[in-house]
Amino acid sequence: MIVEQIWTNNPLRNFNYLIACPDSGEALAIDPLDSEKCLARAKAHGWEITSVLNTHEHGDHTGGNAAVIATTGAKLLAHHKASDKIKGMDVGLRAGDVVSVGRMVELEVLDTPGHTMSHVCLLSRTDIPSLFSGDTLFNAGAGNCHGGGHPEELYETFAAQLAKLPDSTEIYPGHDYLQNNLAFTLDREPDNTEAKTMLEALANYDPEQPKVTTLREEQEVNTFFRLTSPTIIKRLQESFTDFPDEASPKDVFLKLRELRNSW
Repeated sequence: MIVEQIWTNNPLRNFNYLIACPDSGEALAIDPLDSEKCLARAKAHGWEITSVLNTHEHGDHTGGNAAVIATTGAKLLAHHKASDKIKGMDVGLRAGDVVSVGRMVELEVLDTPGHTMSHVCLLSRTDIPSLFSGDTLFNAGAGNCHGGGHPEELYETFAAQLAKLPDSTEIYPGHDYLQNNLAFTLDREPDNTEAKTMLEALANYDPEQPKVTTLREEQEVNTFFRLTSPTIIKRLQESFTDFPDEASPKDVFLKLRELRNSW
C-alpha cells in the first residue's frame, strides 16, 4: 500500500489522500477537496483513480468529488446514511465492509459517529495499520461536533473503537491542527513532557512534510485519550467548580470537548 498525503494549503488546513496499489497502479482518493492537486499527483505517479471515498458529508471533504469523478469515472463511496447528503453516491458503507484498491490493498470500514452521525474511518489491513480518520481523530486532538454530530457519540467512538486499535497504528487525519492541539494539551496538562517535547520539535513544522503520529504517541500527547490524568481532572475542577473528584472518563472527555470548542 502506498499512501500519498496531500497538503492543500487552504485556510481550513485540509489533508487529502491517495491510497495506491503498488501492483496495479489503481488508487483511492479520500476526501479529495483539492481535485487539481489530487489529479496531478495521481498523474505524476502513473496511478488511475478508480474510487473516491468521503469520510463524511461536509463540503470541505466532498467539494472535489465532481471534478475527480468527471475526469476519472471513479465510483463514489461514503457512509450508507449519507446518501441524502452526498450527491452521486454509488456505494453506501457499513461497519466491517472492506474497500479494496487494486489487487493488494484492503481497508476496513469503521462506523465512527461523533463529528457527524454518518462518518467513517478506514483501517488498513497491513502489518503496520494506518487509520484514515477524517475529522474524528486528529493528530493530538479530536473533531468538533458542531456540524451534525454529538460529543457523547464521539466519546463512544474513542473509547469503544479508537482506543482499542494497535499501538503501532499510524494516524492520517483530515486536517493539520497538530501544533494547536498540542498547545491545548499543555493548557490542560502543563506537566505533559511528551507533548512539550513534540511541540518544541515542531518549531519549523511544514505540513508539506507532515508528521505522522502513532496511536501510542496519541495516548501520550492527545488530551482526549488522557482521561484519567490527575492534572487534567484538577484543571477541569478549576474551570468547572462542580466537577467531581471521581469523574468518569466520559465526564472528562465531554468537558474537554466543551473547552476545546472555544479555546
